[in-house]
Amino acid sequence: MPAPDSLARRSYWTEQLELGYQLVQQIQAWPVQESLEPFASLPAAAAAAGIEMLFSSSKIAGGLDRIHWIRRSLVPDVLAIATAMLSRGWILKTEDSYRSLEMQTRLGSKPEIFDAILQKCIWENGGTVPGPDVLFRRGCVLVANVPKVGTHMSGTAIDISVFRRSDGTEVWRGNPYLEMSERTPMRSPFVEPEFIANRLAITELMEAHGFMHFPFEFWHYNKGDALGHILSNIPGPAAFGPVHWDAASNTVTAVPDADQPLRPLPEIQREIDAAIARLDSRGQTS
Repeated sequence: MPAPDSLARRSYWTEQLELGYQLVQQIQAWPVQESLEPFASLPAAAAAAGIEMLFSSSKIAGGLDRIHWIRRSLVPDVLAIATAMLSRGWILKTEDSYRSLEMQTRLGSKPEIFDAILQKCIWENGGTVPGPDVLFRRGCVLVANVPKVGTHMSGTAIDISVFRRSDGTEVWRGNPYLEMSERTPMRSPFVEPEFIANRLAITELMEAHGFMHFPFEFWHYNKGDALGHILSNIPGPAAFGPVHWDAASNTVTAVPDADQPLRPLPEIQREIDAAIARLDSRGQTS
């Protein structure tokens, strides 16, 4: 029989991810009137303003470069946040910004991420491998599988970490960026109080400039899209939805059929089969 703490963690994981999926459904139903506002480079803007920031240079999802560009009108807000953090002795690091549909699709299929989510779903399911519908629901919350839901694809979201300017150490939030567990929600009761305090102190600075926190990931903030309207209680259509971005001309076009999944259920089932084979080979499915 699982220990009481394990049962509590499993119950919390299920509850939070189901609440997250309800929010996903709200996002899908929210109206968007795409403004076609172009993008601007966060690194270039920070350099021009003389504001110290950090930007992840690691590859994403199989060797693709990260794109630290977002909608042009949101850049001043990020610079203001970075300035406020510097006044506290912190440096804002942008881990991720705009993602193309290809980047988002690859990220959702990335073995390190997919396997971690699958293992949590097996744990949640009492040791039994769940069907693709469960992975779809959980994945829609943790790594958006629908363009309209994934605010990175709208150019309106940033994933962040924060570091101390004095010694370069991270302002620790209990786990590293891209944790996938019951500790991932912003206010998880399984995270130590001092690290929750760090999460909330960072969130206060972000939300002072309209970048709202996604309740189910402690690193994700967004503004101006459907999710931002919901979290900020702003009525009416959002100005930003998922877009294809042409870097050469800095123009965007709205993604058609933005409510259709990037990876449908049959593809997710194939990914489950491949993941089980990987995990079996490492003895990680028991």
